[in-house]
Amino acid sequence: MTATVADRLAARSQTTAAPRRKRSGRSTLLTVAMLLCLVYFLLPIFWLIVASTKANEDLFSSFGLWFSHMNLAENLQNVFTFQNGVFVHWMVNSLIYAVVSGVGASALATAAGYAFAKYRFPGGNAMFTIVLGAVMIPMTALAIPTYLLFAGANLTNTPWAVILPSLVSPFGVYLMRVYAADAVPDSLIEAARVDGAGEMRIFLQIVLRLLVPGSITVLLFALVASWNNYFLPLIMLNSPELFPLPVGLAQWQAASAAGSGSQALFSTVITGSLVSVLPLMAAFLFLQRYWQSGLGTGAVKA
Repeated sequence: MTATVADRLAARSQTTAAPRRKRSGRSTLLTVAMLLCLVYFLLPIFWLIVASTKANEDLFSSFGLWFSHMNLAENLQNVFTFQNGVFVHWMVNSLIYAVVSGVGASALATAAGYAFAKYRFPGGNAMFTIVLGAVMIPMTALAIPTYLLFAGANLTNTPWAVILPSLVSPFGVYLMRVYAADAVPDSLIEAARVDGAGEMRIFLQIVLRLLVPGSITVLLFALVASWNNYFLPLIMLNSPELFPLPVGLAQWQAASAAGSGSQALFSTVITGSLVSVLPLMAAFLFLQRYWQSGLGTGAVKA
């Protein structure tokens, strides 16, 4: 009798061990894949940090993925003093373009997404289909038509030529439409209407509070896109004092690469690139909890 029970337990352990081994194998493979992805994404940042501590001669004579003579303080001084401190001016321009464009794009996407989700009007589905189609069009394909429109309105070489096109975010409208469809109950809107609240008051005082996580997610996406925007400011702006950081650093890089060695700015450009990503890292850390909440809710409701 004892032997029979032992045989049953052994057979049961054999039947359950195989799936456990399979799950363990999958987990190991997934862990290795995630570690490779982590290395892939962190390696350029590590190289940027290491390279920003080197002088020009050490950039080409030392191992690229490890430190050499520490020259970070001098590189930072060159970044903020070269050409009378124009880097600070470019950083302020980037901050203005990114904040105004991000807040504006988030506000417009929130209002449009809520309207598409909660109101029924003629042509609403067709308009939302057009918005979905606009998500698939790359911004570089629209750069030349946008330039011709702004040139006709005499708005080129002004900050509005960079800010106004960035206010339109089709992906933000789509995300907010999905988010608002479930985050705002219809019964809540009906109750507010019964109490005599107008549509604008319902949106500003009731609905907007429920849409804050999704709005901040759109704000973060728009902020990053505006901060890293290079092609649109390049074709819209001619005056160096209006350049954002990506265009200004590219100008320094072009001057350094095209020169005959008299103006080597490689370490200055690399250190400036490191300084330029610090505000985005701070924004990610500050808005992380709202960003994760907004993305998770939108994915579940889709």
